[in-house]
Amino acid sequence: MALWGNLDTVYSDGTVNVNLETAEITGDVGVVTFTSAVEAGQVITVGTGATYGYAIITGVTSTTLSIASTAGFVSGLATVSGSTFNVSEEPVYTLGDSHYLAPEAKADYFSGVFGVDAIEVGVAAGTTVGGKNAAYAVAHSGWVGVTTYVDAHGNFRVKSEVLVAGGISTTADAGDDARFPDS
Repeated sequence: MALWGNLDTVYSDGTVNVNLETAEITGDVGVVTFTSAVEAGQVITVGTGATYGYAIITGVTSTTLSIASTAGFVSGLATVSGSTFNVSEEPVYTLGDSHYLAPEAKADYFSGVFGVDAIEVGVAAGTTVGGKNAAYAVAHSGWVGVTTYVDAHGNFRVKSEVLVAGGISTTADAGDDARFPDS
């Protein structure tokens, strides 16, 4: 796979179990079978909003994913059981960028990389998300890095940067829909 693709969700059905000691992720037995669309080089994000972390996939069988490194997971974890997940084609170079290290999901603050299509760009500009009145609107579709924070005066701020401009193909069940709804 190239350094990035155009799918913000390749596969996300069911839940997974993560063993960080063996660097393997397994689908729930009898429920999750990784499809042929899941391949080495894609990114798996574990937990809603990368609660547990993320990694680059290095190997795929029908029930197990091998990952390159556990560095993108919460420090001190040995295992994760029954967690939601999302496999995407987001830019792999962002995984080592300290601006987007997961998990940053804290009350009102987070950072992450999102695949935002043209429809989501338009909808976000006129949508209230979490009381923030379109604060998450971005300038362009593509792979977008977003960081939120509260400034020295107590004001909620959102920074966004288009990392890769272009046609993103999103799905209605993608993990970014809370921030960038499809309608």
